[in-house]
Amino acid sequence: MSLFNIFDIASSGMSAQSVRLNITASNLANADSVGSSKDEIYRARQPVFATVMKEAQNGLSFGSVEVKGVVEMQTDGREEYNPNHPMANDKGYIYHSNVDPIAEKKTTTAPSNKKPQIKRTRARYNTSTSTPKTTST
Repeated sequence: MSLFNIFDIASSGMSAQSVRLNITASNLANADSVGSSKDEIYRARQPVFATVMKEAQNGLSFGSVEVKGVVEMQTDGREEYNPNHPMANDKGYIYHSNVDPIAEKKTTTAPSNKKPQIKRTRARYNTSTSTPKTTST
């Protein structure tokens, strides 16, 4: 595998992560948006990735990441009765976005929190120079 193939793999992964973070930023920015109907609310979006296998010049294959598209989540947002709100409909309801800010924040840190779990043990050494007392029974 040549050095250029390594750069292709790394750049495709970084490009995909950039798309993921941009979509997450859009979701977080619109998390508190409201509308007067279910059709008007902002819906959370998620990227769709695919692994693309490519063949190098020497006959070996390597994979890269490609963004296939962005899907809009079809879950409903929260409905709230608030007749004094300027966006309220005729019945007094407003509709909140279906974005879950906690889940979105988790997706921004998901790759970075995969640290190896190292079990640390504390060695216990007897540093006393005296000999232990023995008891006879």
